[in-house]
Amino acid sequence: MDNRFTIRKMQREDIEEVYQIELLSFSAPWSKESLFYELEQNLFAKYLVVEFEGKVIGYCGLWVIMDDAQITNIAVHPDYRNMKIGEALLRFSIQLSKEMNAKRLSLEVRVSNHIAQSLYKKVGFLSGGIRKRYYTDNQEDALVMWVNLV
Repeated sequence: MDNRFTIRKMQREDIEEVYQIELLSFSAPWSKESLFYELEQNLFAKYLVVEFEGKVIGYCGLWVIMDDAQITNIAVHPDYRNMKIGEALLRFSIQLSKEMNAKRLSLEVRVSNHIAQSLYKKVGFLSGGIRKRYYTDNQEDALVMWVNLV
């Protein structure tokens, strides 16, 4: 990712663009209401966006509870994929989790999403187990992945 891209804290004004990325990226996208709640009311949530030329092109949601962190969602606009933006977001999220004294960072990913799994492994995540029938849209299993931060 080059220096024309900026990772920053998500603001209320970013939600419409983040929601559009959700719609383009997931078969069961989060609602705008959920995104507003996460940003404004969930005290454990931290949300980041990637901005390019004034436009939000990616985002990552993170919960940090005590010494445990979890990525809730991460996506990059389809027009900007394969540019190492997702990797930069993951690395930034790992660093933020460390700064918040988390000892471990985890996420769930569809067992069929080998591209995402490959990216997560590249930045140090390991496979940790299966959550059966995790996804509500098609009952697909989720692979739990995690990385130790200490």
